[in-house]
Amino acid sequence: MSAHGPMPRSAWIFPALAVLLFAGATALGYTFTPTAAGLVFAAVLLVILFGTVFAAVHHAEVIAERIGEPYGTLLLTLAVTIIEVALIATIMLGEKAVPTLARDTVFAVVMIVCNGLVGICILAGGLRYREQDVQVTGSNLYLSVLTVLATITLILPNYTLTTPGPIYSAGQLGFVSVVTILLYGVFLYTQTIRHRDYFVSGTTGATDEGAHASNRTLLLSAILLLVSLLAVVLLAKKFSLVVDAGAALIGAPPAFAGILVALLILLPESVAAVGAARKNDLQKSINLALGSSLATIGLTIPAVAVAAFALDKQLVLGLNAQEIVLLVLTFVLSMLTFGTGRTNILFGLVHLVVFAVFLFLVFVP
Repeated sequence: MSAHGPMPRSAWIFPALAVLLFAGATALGYTFTPTAAGLVFAAVLLVILFGTVFAAVHHAEVIAERIGEPYGTLLLTLAVTIIEVALIATIMLGEKAVPTLARDTVFAVVMIVCNGLVGICILAGGLRYREQDVQVTGSNLYLSVLTVLATITLILPNYTLTTPGPIYSAGQLGFVSVVTILLYGVFLYTQTIRHRDYFVSGTTGATDEGAHASNRTLLLSAILLLVSLLAVVLLAKKFSLVVDAGAALIGAPPAFAGILVALLILLPESVAAVGAARKNDLQKSINLALGSSLATIGLTIPAVAVAAFALDKQLVLGLNAQEIVLLVLTFVLSMLTFGTGRTNILFGLVHLVVFAVFLFLVFVP
């Protein structure tokens, strides 16, 4: 969906369908079961849910372009974070306890974005333009903050002594949550105000100042954004039941649910990132990709930590040794990829190979 031009029909049809689906399922007292009718319901639910997430991101983009930075970036980030936290919290609070879901989702987001999405963008741009440029300084800032956030939230819990295993104590989790939000907030200030030039490609064309939405479109987008977010939150419980049943049906590992949530959240921005790479604006692709990873860790982990504390749920954050190796490999590879400021198809292929290894090891550990 584009934020410019007339509002696409899908931007209001999917939120309306999501509300109707929830109202109908609730009124009829429908409970998902893995039968033929249940599979039809699951397919309809997934299509409507994906469409509603796209609609929410579209309306957030319309409002973001009108209100400007840094509030526009904050709005986009908060919209995606609300959806992600709703899905994670709902599945964690389901009949089957999933204390590792937040960890699995965050790890899946990092691997999908930093290897899968970055690889596709670099490969697509390289096939069309041979080489593309990115801002080395901006990429280094992304990777430095992302490395610290990932380390203190996904690796360090394995090595603390207050509580055994890959779990933070309540005090440690509170401290890490505050530090995470603070670091992400300073990064956002750096990106949108202090050093905006670090994150803008020299080849990016001037924006069309007359393309802003009208007051009527802005008001409509604000209302539909709230409806879309509410609809996703309401359907999150139904989605969790489908995920549980689907995972049991195919014998998928626990990390499968985290990958599904990550794919649902990342799909709209992934489409925009690949489109930007094909238009020779790889810098925008990197901003969307790495920005999604930062927002996931910087805001989702603290939000889920608060929910887990309030509801007295255990939150497992530490990765296993195999996943730590993949995470470290991803960061080292990313530093090499963006370190020269120029990319080609080989960089993209290497990232996709690491992503393929990640997916393979999820099912064949």
